[in-house]
Amino acid sequence: MKVNITETVLRDANQSLIATRMPYSDFEGILEKMDEVGYYSIECWGGATFDSCLRYLAEDPWERLRKLKSKLKKTKLQMLLRGQNILGYKHYPDDVVRKFVSCSIKNGMDILRIFDALNDFRNIEVAVDETLKCGGHAQGTISYTTSPIHNLENYVQLGKQLEGMGVNSICVKDMAGIMGPQEAYDLIKALKSKVKKPVFLHTHSTTGLAPITYIKAIEAGCDGIDTAISTFSGGTSQPATETLNYALNQIGYQTGLKSDMLKTINDFFRPVKDKFIASGVLDTYVLGTETDALVYQIPGGMLSNLIAQLKQQNALDRLDEVLQETPRVRKDLGYPPLVTPMSQMVGVQAATNVLLGERYKAISKEVKSYVRGEYGKAPGEVDPELVKKVLGDEKPITKRFADTLAPEFDKIKKELRGMCKTDEDVLSYIIFPQIAEKFFKEKEEKTATRVSYSIQKV
Repeated sequence: MKVNITETVLRDANQSLIATRMPYSDFEGILEKMDEVGYYSIECWGGATFDSCLRYLAEDPWERLRKLKSKLKKTKLQMLLRGQNILGYKHYPDDVVRKFVSCSIKNGMDILRIFDALNDFRNIEVAVDETLKCGGHAQGTISYTTSPIHNLENYVQLGKQLEGMGVNSICVKDMAGIMGPQEAYDLIKALKSKVKKPVFLHTHSTTGLAPITYIKAIEAGCDGIDTAISTFSGGTSQPATETLNYALNQIGYQTGLKSDMLKTINDFFRPVKDKFIASGVLDTYVLGTETDALVYQIPGGMLSNLIAQLKQQNALDRLDEVLQETPRVRKDLGYPPLVTPMSQMVGVQAATNVLLGERYKAISKEVKSYVRGEYGKAPGEVDPELVKKVLGDEKPITKRFADTLAPEFDKIKKELRGMCKTDEDVLSYIIFPQIAEKFFKEKEEKTATRVSYSIQKV
């Protein structure tokens, strides 16, 4: 049996370990060799890469995508898309979602892994539909979590829903690495017995369970897994590509990966990792095994962001308190899976509760929007006292929130005629207005400086 391997070093491993701070120049030199390894796909865009490119790396994310496509000619490019949230932290109108999907595919994306943080699939139907219309591969995603209200029957129903939407494949996304081997075996087995689409599994090494979980999932018929080249593996990242490749080959599965080339890839990334350790961006905390995550369920990217947030406030010593508060906040919000944007919302609220010394003394605007129903239907009951505190006598929204949003792409495009040169620029602005505006201005200034320099030189 063939097991498909997706390499995550360019996106999720980078996001989980170093808060997505790896510039294109750090990996450009190895891309053509990565293209020869035999990966099923290379996850390289989406998630937090878009935000990080604009905010921290002075890179145009669309240009990064085009450059990746020019180097990775044989291997499918894969991205993570937050459904109606696209790559931001709120819902966008349908016309913006469609435009983003079509531009992503036009600029080189092949596989769009599309999820909703609440598994409210009303929030991914437009993105899935547009992906299929544009000839892309729509991978419908189930955000995995454990709670008193999540069970095997519930997940199988979600899988059938996704198949009914016409997705090309299904991914079970375990953001916090909390899925145990038996849970993986039972869930994949149940899904494979009820749906005909290929089923993939994504997990993290946070709790140390991931390699065993992957093997049991594959025994149950899992079609593909996500791994990270060993230098950027482990901890809050994925298990090592080389290790899983070795183990799977030994027990009789084919991966199609060239083992000697994996060593070349890993050797290339060693000094890159050393650079991030030396600068302090790679905190050794995220490289360890944290079995407490089986309780607090915090995904890797969320944990690294939480550490950065507490460091900024000189409150890293209160991390344990925040981790203990996180599941309490999650329960209050009806047990949402901790995946972006819910993970950030729950994490920030937990930190606020701890640092202010009083629960919900201050409530973030995102949590207020969630309680109003703007993110979709909560999996369970939201704490009535919290609802009362946020809404008063107002009734929460029960219909698909995007249905309340007017189309805005063409309107904003006209308004930004002087600033934005392309549709892609307009999308960058819509998702991250202040950050994109700053990025465009700095880019314009650099161009003007270069032109001035060239004239003087002549």
